[in-house]
Amino acid sequence: MMYDKAVRLAGFGLMLAAAGAAAQAAYPDRQPIKVVIPYAPGAAGDVVFRILQPELTRELGQTLVADYKTGAGGNIGALNAARAEPDGYTLLLGATNNFVINQYLYKNLGFDPLKDLKPIGKLVDVPAFIFINAQLPVKTYAEFRDYAAAHPGAINYGTPGAGTTPDLSGWLVSDAVKGKMVGINYRGSGPGVQALLGNEVQMYIGGYGIATSFLPTGKIRALAVSAEQRFKDLPDVPTTRELGIAEAVVNNWWALAAPGGTPDEVVQTVDKAVQKVLAQDDVRKKLLELGFVVTPGNAGQFAAELQKEAPYWKAVIERANIRIEQ
Repeated sequence: MMYDKAVRLAGFGLMLAAAGAAAQAAYPDRQPIKVVIPYAPGAAGDVVFRILQPELTRELGQTLVADYKTGAGGNIGALNAARAEPDGYTLLLGATNNFVINQYLYKNLGFDPLKDLKPIGKLVDVPAFIFINAQLPVKTYAEFRDYAAAHPGAINYGTPGAGTTPDLSGWLVSDAVKGKMVGINYRGSGPGVQALLGNEVQMYIGGYGIATSFLPTGKIRALAVSAEQRFKDLPDVPTTRELGIAEAVVNNWWALAAPGGTPDEVVQTVDKAVQKVLAQDDVRKKLLELGFVVTPGNAGQFAAELQKEAPYWKAVIERANIRIEQ
């Protein structure tokens, strides 16, 4: 009798364990999967999400929806994602500063991205262009460098927000040319580009998609791009490496992460789906047409890259002596 009872209990325990394993293996078994985007609709991350969303929904078998939580340089949305239930149903689609910059920039960030977010993978790089207002009496980077050095403090550069990679790159360019340029922060890339067109600022560093449509107007010029090779559609624009300023202009990038503590199996499931989608020729073509470059790599590689890149930005912020109260 006791033996039969013990056997039944053992069998019941095995059934529970099997059920638990099956439930875990079934991820994702409900919807939606919420993707927190810590910037306004229409920003680069939103554009990337809209391209990838239908394909990721198909691969994962559940609907992905954007959840816009803006403000404080992306910190509000990133913090929301970091504090979410680590079950794979809340993810973060963030930019460079959300992962490796803001923790050194903001005094009271509220979390550590390197510890409280679990990397899934980089989605795209955004090669950065140096755009200038055409009213500046220069046509090449060398002329711009000489003009800025000869007119310290006369050039303003716009940014999509304090502490973003375009903001820090603007400071690095100013430092490289000894121009003492003045940074002016806007609420996103759209207002920043409009300020460039209106000559409120004379330089803006940003991705291909945000300003190149204005090049035919003659109101702005592209002086350089921070890419390994020249952009196909702008073959006359030299790379920052050709110009010897590769360290001054750094690409922005966009990546996916989950809350810290999310099971490895869940991360691997999402990572596998992301890699399959990014390998599709039509997806890569759509992204490239908008200035986004797909960079292959898995979750482990991305996590290692974060650990290497973070100290670089920490050093830049210390050199620039930038600190933001929050």
